[in-house]
Amino acid sequence: MTRSIQDVARLAGVSSRTLRHYDQIGLLPPSSTGAGGLRHYDDGAIRRLQRILLLREVGLPLTEIADVLDAQTDEAAALRGHLDVLRDERGRIDRQIASVERTLTALEKRRPIMAEEMLDGFDHTQYQEEVTARWGADAYAASDAWWRGLGAEGQAEWKARLDALNADWVDAAGRDVDPTSHEAQELAARHVQWLGSVPGTPRADDGGPLRDYVVGLAEMYVADPRFAANYGGGDGAAFVRDALLAFAEREL
Repeated sequence: MTRSIQDVARLAGVSSRTLRHYDQIGLLPPSSTGAGGLRHYDDGAIRRLQRILLLREVGLPLTEIADVLDAQTDEAAALRGHLDVLRDERGRIDRQIASVERTLTALEKRRPIMAEEMLDGFDHTQYQEEVTARWGADAYAASDAWWRGLGAEGQAEWKARLDALNADWVDAAGRDVDPTSHEAQELAARHVQWLGSVPGTPRADDGGPLRDYVVGLAEMYVADPRFAANYGGGDGAAFVRDALLAFAEREL
């Protein structure tokens, strides 16, 4: 039994554009192609998509996902590993829920509550650890010092600039603008210019490093739901990625 690309996209909560992109980069080829080039997916392809989505959830770039899938030939063993991670995450979320419930009860009944009870399940260093793991301790220290140095007014201005950029991306994606169009490419240029305002970002005169950086981030916007949420979800993130990839190909 096979399912059409529209069915699979609906069930997985992704866009048909995303599935076509996965096919184009060799990550998820369809099981068969019907009349008019319509892609179809069998159970094996859907299992592969499940693993892709699981790896996306932990923020793995698409290029690394392909390497992981190629290396993990034992599907059952790979899925058991994913299941362990999901159970750990469920446990952490359950602790957060219980913590918030305890805090709310204490607040409503005017009872004292220990800080340990309020913060159980919350890890406030998660982004520091993630940045350090990805780009090193120096990168985190530099970005943290830069952010603190902006001050409240500078931080507000920087956030407003980012919010305006994200809103324009969401608007363009909602109007189904062509990622290679002049409008989308102007947005991509603004995006790359905005990236350049962050310390440690490669500059235009760096050549290859800037292009690799933009391409890597473009893929991450789709792979990591935290980033995708800035662009209205998976479809919006896919639009941003496609526009940035086109910009990188033409300009960087």
